[in-house]
Amino acid sequence: MGTGIVSILLNTLPYNGEWLYWISVVVFALNVLTFAIFLFLSILRYAFYPEIFPVMVTHPTQSLTLGAFPMGLATIINMICFVCVPSWGPWASYLAWGLWIANVVFSIATCFALLFIMTTSEGEVLLSSASATWLLPIVSCVVTSASGSVVAEVLPNPQYALGTIIASYVVWGIGVPMALMMTVIYLLRLMLYKLPPKAAIASTFLPIGPLGQGGYGIQKLGQAAKMVFPQTGTLQPGTGDVLYDVGFLVGLIFWGLGLVWLFFAVATVLRVRRFSFNLGWWSFVFPLGVYATCTNQLGRDMPSRFFRVLGTILSLSVIISWMVVSYFTARGIYKQNLIVAPCLTALHEKQQRKLEQHRERHSYP
Repeated sequence: MGTGIVSILLNTLPYNGEWLYWISVVVFALNVLTFAIFLFLSILRYAFYPEIFPVMVTHPTQSLTLGAFPMGLATIINMICFVCVPSWGPWASYLAWGLWIANVVFSIATCFALLFIMTTSEGEVLLSSASATWLLPIVSCVVTSASGSVVAEVLPNPQYALGTIIASYVVWGIGVPMALMMTVIYLLRLMLYKLPPKAAIASTFLPIGPLGQGGYGIQKLGQAAKMVFPQTGTLQPGTGDVLYDVGFLVGLIFWGLGLVWLFFAVATVLRVRRFSFNLGWWSFVFPLGVYATCTNQLGRDMPSRFFRVLGTILSLSVIISWMVVSYFTARGIYKQNLIVAPCLTALHEKQQRKLEQHRERHSYP
């Protein structure tokens, strides 16, 4: 996710150059390689140890990270559209389309299934334990819908593009309202129980994600509708223009709401000041990155020098954050003190309870 959004920002900076394009291609290749490696390792993990999967899926915190998979894949799909389609031709657009369709299925399944598991799992869930990570399965739909708008613009067949746009609006309608509701719950938790612990301080940036990506997605969907609807004769003449204007307005409103959470997140970090590194630091990168894409899109649509300059500043901040977090992540992996699996602890405790129950049943007085 973090590496993918950096490649997108480098490719779409308002003030760009050929050298930045080639850097974005290198980061894109790194993102694909990293994604493929971790996907392969995950498949091996659950193939050799299938008993871990149900424990992981029902774990109250680790299961939420499943939402990161479709978000990471969406960044690859976008870069295929930005880089590969112009260089490789139309077949690359159908590759992106096929990956996007699979991503839609996975993101919706992740969102629906994990929310259902959260509401039906054993044990009481306290408001004090509410976390911004609850947004992760939901935001996957928001990111996938925005990716659909990018795919629709490069599809040669207008009918395929139309279907992609309609589906993207539906997925946007699934993700964005649910994300807003979850953000209200998280705000209530902060009001009642104050700031999260230091280990989770970086998660205060997560609510920026659905607002930034939702704003970017609705703008891009309006742009795609403006292009495709006249070609297919969909609805009334001028409907695409209306959707474009509405998309810009909604995107601007979402950008303003995201500004509130950006201020709150930055103020929280400045107040806490010192907190140790963990993988949660990646929360600094992707949410701020998608907020930067929304800012850049506003700068293109208006057009506005203010938003273009601000988008460039935000993009550079994301790139610097990515470099810092990547360094500490690589160092932690090398020292073998960074990656933990909470679900394995839960599995071990479950096995211990079963062993104790077995001993009690077969014990003799």
